[in-house]
Amino acid sequence: MTDVRPSDVRIIAVANQKGGVGKTTTAINLGTALAAVGRKVLILDLDPQGNASTGVGVDRASREITSYDALMGEATLAEALVETAIPNLSLVPSTVDLSGAELELVDQDRRAHRLKDALAAPEIARVFDYVLIDCPPSLNLLTLNAMVAADSVLVPLQCEFFALEGLSLLLRTIEQVRGSLNPGLQIQGVVLTMYDNRNNLSDQVAADVRGFLGSKVYNTVIPRNVRISEAPSHGQPALVYDHRCAGSQAYIRLASELLRREEPRAA
Repeated sequence: MTDVRPSDVRIIAVANQKGGVGKTTTAINLGTALAAVGRKVLILDLDPQGNASTGVGVDRASREITSYDALMGEATLAEALVETAIPNLSLVPSTVDLSGAELELVDQDRRAHRLKDALAAPEIARVFDYVLIDCPPSLNLLTLNAMVAADSVLVPLQCEFFALEGLSLLLRTIEQVRGSLNPGLQIQGVVLTMYDNRNNLSDQVAADVRGFLGSKVYNTVIPRNVRISEAPSHGQPALVYDHRCAGSQAYIRLASELLRREEPRAA
């Protein structure tokens, strides 16, 4: 299959090999914020835990065709699409079946390009403005597929002591993918999550990351926020659950900042 796809869809892998950094929360709420301003958004759940699917209100009983089926060539992504209750926001769901995909793909042709090939389908590439891929919390074959398929990687980074150490490993992986499998892969940006302005460590981590990556770090920071934590249990993004809370407002600002950064590319 050709590696060429239309350029009007922007594919962003939301990735960090460390769990609990706000990766899925960022994919859900950034996607919702982009949809709210009229962008056609697809969230592609590539995590066997399926939290992104739950977080936009798609229960497990409704996940008949999933990202696993698309990766294994048993269905197209268009067949796996589920419309969410949020206007302009669609989902390709995930289930625990995806956890076996890595072993099953080892002997397959183009095993690192399976997702890229699936996303090249006209039903996806011509319909959506943005595809956000929620990656698993590890640098495995699923994450590799996401990076090979993506235009860029968005890195949620928790404001904690070991943040830079983990970021360095992720950046090396991105460089390796760029060097061998996807020369066009870029760092979309780093978004600081779980920021607590009462904690001096948060300020120090933010300063360190900005010193390390400069303008690649978004100005918007995502605060620690109870309403963000509560929202998934209600099957809703925080922006739907409580759009006035500090966390929701931060994701709205993040979406605006992302769109501003995209303007030079679209010009």
